[in-house]
Amino acid sequence: MTGRAALLTGGAALCVALSVAACTEPGEPASAPPSTTTPSPPPPSPSSTPEPPPETEEPTPAPVPVTLAFAGDVHFEGALRDRLADPATALAPVTSALAAADVAVVNLETSVGSGGTPEPGKRFTFQAPPSAFTALAAAGVDVATMANNHALDFGRGMLPSTFAAMAAEPALAVVGLGNDVDEAFRPALSDVEGTVVATLGATVAATDPTADPTGHWAATSRMPGTADAVDPARLLRAVRAADDDADVVVVYLHWGVQGESCPSPGQRSLADRLVRRGADVVVGSHAHRLQGDGRLGDGYVAYGLGNYAWYTPSPGGTADTGVLTLTVQPPATREGRAVVSDADWEPARIGTEGLPTPVAGEAARRFEADRTRLRDCAELKD
Repeated sequence: MTGRAALLTGGAALCVALSVAACTEPGEPASAPPSTTTPSPPPPSPSSTPEPPPETEEPTPAPVPVTLAFAGDVHFEGALRDRLADPATALAPVTSALAAADVAVVNLETSVGSGGTPEPGKRFTFQAPPSAFTALAAAGVDVATMANNHALDFGRGMLPSTFAAMAAEPALAVVGLGNDVDEAFRPALSDVEGTVVATLGATVAATDPTADPTGHWAATSRMPGTADAVDPARLLRAVRAADDDADVVVVYLHWGVQGESCPSPGQRSLADRLVRRGADVVVGSHAHRLQGDGRLGDGYVAYGLGNYAWYTPSPGGTADTGVLTLTVQPPATREGRAVVSDADWEPARIGTEGLPTPVAGEAARRFEADRTRLRDCAELKD
């Protein structure tokens, strides 16, 4: 519970007490006039000091709306690797929409650190140096989830270097990966002028039949790893706990089936359960394509944010991308729910250098038409 929510409750109670004290019962007779045998008190002399008016509680202002920006998969393979020679500018030229938001979140689709060996039998293994965290922070990203099917591409043996790199970049919070399961499911808490935004990361990529098996990467009580939500019980508990402590709850999931533009039944079911449990915003990636976004019950869901900074764009749809910025009105009381009042995409397309470039004109109109189609496919509301 935030201090502002507590003030609203206390202020409301005080206003009620003041209003009750000032009321009279209907039909109550007016006070009798002074007796003619008792002289009225003399009027106050000019030097008398009038009594001050009773103090009144100032109305508590409504919480200020916050902006949350989301983008999809980011890594530093291929042409993107050389950009880490200068982490301060590696992504910054194309991330103004992320930097402009109060809280910006992406999926970091790679292992980070040094050492280790590639996962045996895995078709695609990605690894980035610790400067990847610096590059994200410099680009205006506040939170990165590493709950995905590439965070441990080079094994658990390199995780100490990952955690050391995370600690060395305090401007970036990393979720979905931890020294144990409790840490992996721990949310990042961002304070925006008194509004607390909790962001959790989790993966169910192990359920995708097109992906290499990664369920054994799950963190346990004694082993580091990812926040695995194939069994969603722990994630649902984490969301409920976050809802008790934060004003806005965000869940970023790695889910769905690669190459699919419509969400799977598993995605839809989990999204519904998360919203019912208290998540205000549910977003995700893994399909490498955009999927529908819109309203689901009391929450807002963006099933697939696609790629964002990616080494292999193709004309088949994996190059279509963008930044989704949500304007969220925090609840006025702890019993209320945050409400997404506006959803705005900055459409973009990934070029041969792996970076997204915003599009306009006919390309932007086509993006919006595709967005409507994808929303219908996902059975979400505008």
